[in-house]
Parts: sequence; C-alpha cells; structure tokens
Amino acid sequence: MELHWWKAGLVVLAVLLNATGSLSQSACGQAPLNTKIVGGNTAVSGSWPWQVSIQSLGSHFCGGSLINNNWILSAAHCFQSSQTSTPAGLSVFLGKQSLQTSESNSLTITVAQIINHPSYVSSTHDNDIALLQLSSSVTFSDYIQPVCLAAAGSTLGSGTLVWVTGWGDISSDVSLPDPQNLQEVELPIVSNTACTSAYGSGSITSNMMCAGLSQGGKDSCQGDSGGPLVIKQSTGWTQAGIVSFGYGCALPKIPGVYARVSEYQNWINSQIGSSQPGYVTVTASGGSRIFSQSLSLSLCIVPFLLSLYIF
Repeated sequence: MELHWWKAGLVVLAVLLNATGSLSQSACGQAPLNTKIVGGNTAVSGSWPWQVSIQSLGSHFCGGSLINNNWILSAAHCFQSSQTSTPAGLSVFLGKQSLQTSESNSLTITVAQIINHPSYVSSTHDNDIALLQLSSSVTFSDYIQPVCLAAAGSTLGSGTLVWVTGWGDISSDVSLPDPQNLQEVELPIVSNTACTSAYGSGSITSNMMCAGLSQGGKDSCQGDSGGPLVIKQSTGWTQAGIVSFGYGCALPKIPGVYARVSEYQNWINSQIGSSQPGYVTVTASGGSRIFSQSLSLSLCIVPFLLSLYIF
C-alpha cells in the first residue's frame, strides 16, 4: 500500500494505534483485500499479506510474518536442523496464496541472516522466536504488507478471538492437498492456567500463550510453525503469537501453544536496529468462550519433529 495519504496524518495515526515502533515504511497491519467477518478454511488471495512461506531448496517447511521491509518473524525451532540452520538454500515467498501456482503478485527473496533467540530452549520450547533478515528490501503492495506487533504489556483475555494462518497439514499426517492454498482458522484464546492443565505443571511459561477449542477439530498443524496468530482491531491487524508447539493436531482439550510476541519487543528492536516494526498495545478482555466448555481448531498446523508436536 502506498503512503501518500498517510504522510499528513502520521502523528494522529500513531496516537490512534498507540504504536511504540516506527510506522515510517507502511502503516502496519493493513490488509486491503481482507473483508473477513467470520471464519472459513481457504483464505482469499491477499487476505493475509504479511504471511510468508519459508522454504529450503524449494520445499515449504515453516511459516513466518513480514514485520518491515527487511525482516521476517518466525519460530526458533524451525532453524535447528542441519538443512535449515544456515541461510544457504533458504528462501522466503511473500504474497503467496497457492504454493503450487505461479502468481504475479508474489515475490521470492533469499535469506541473508538467521537470528534465533539466545535463550531458546528446545526441550521446553521456551523463547521460541527467530528473526530472518532478507537479502533485499521488500516493495509493499496490496498482497505484501507488514503486520503490527503486540507491544509490551499487551493482554488477551481468555475467549478473545484470534486468527491463525498457514500451509500446514489439515490434520495429523494429512498434508494440505494441491494446489496447497493458504488456510485460515479463527480460535479463542485459552488462559495459561487452563493450558497448563493440558500440558502439565511448568510447561507453559509467561513467554507463551495458547489458543484452541475444547471440542477439538480446529488447530494449527505440522508445517504451520513460525506462522502468525493475529487479532483484528479497529485500526488493523496485530500479531500476538507465533505458532510454536502442541500435542498432535486439533485434539479435544489440547490447545496449540504460541510464543507471546509482546514479551519480545526489546529483543526484536535490539536485533533490527533502524526501521523498527510498528507496535500496538493490545488490550482484549476476552469473551464467553471458555476452554473447559469448548476447544476446537480447524486449520491443523503441526510441524512436529518430536513426540511433542512442534508446529
């Protein structure tokens, strides 16, 4: 999206967004082609313009999100194998709808640098966050836009509705069928207390958040790892979570677990330096969808390498 109209209203817009980062490149969180009100399965092309496919030697293995014109936010567990731990052979596909179709609105850029959080712990999945620096800057369009990030101090109460997107499996061990169109699912936030009941004492830290339906059926699944969990606000879309791990896909009373983006504002800024992302303070009290009553996810996002599935 071009910003000619935005220049004059820069100060006003920043106040309305309660933004704490730079919005000089593009108003973050804008999705001009997204008119979504209720959920679905296959996303309309351009609905989630920050969603990226991260590929190794031409094969999709994780998702991510565009946060400014040079950086991608993803999950640290995506970059632990010998094939994905260095930038060699890695590419980021932006503006994609179908992984199997050539699309005029898409763009492919190689990766210059991978930065995993220094305190990432693979055994517990704590601090499961990573940054990818692109080898060249992105030109924004209706199909390629940066997402806003949840600022430090943001809160999402139990029952708050959020969206998760990705090209992962549609259920455990069932791959997304050709032409592998981007999938989307709307889920309620599950409290960390309720999530701990599902995963065990000490398993869910303050750096994590959970989302899902207690009856199962909707979730992120293998191949969705690193992708965004976003919330719609009046001013645009804000990323609050990063697909991290879970037990299986869309099982009853087993929510998916996500890295809590608001805990990492200082770390992200320290790595990126100039041209920092836009941050928005999210305060959502939640709703009546209580996890103990209903927990159902429809986008099975599971990229799991362990018995404890890691999306």
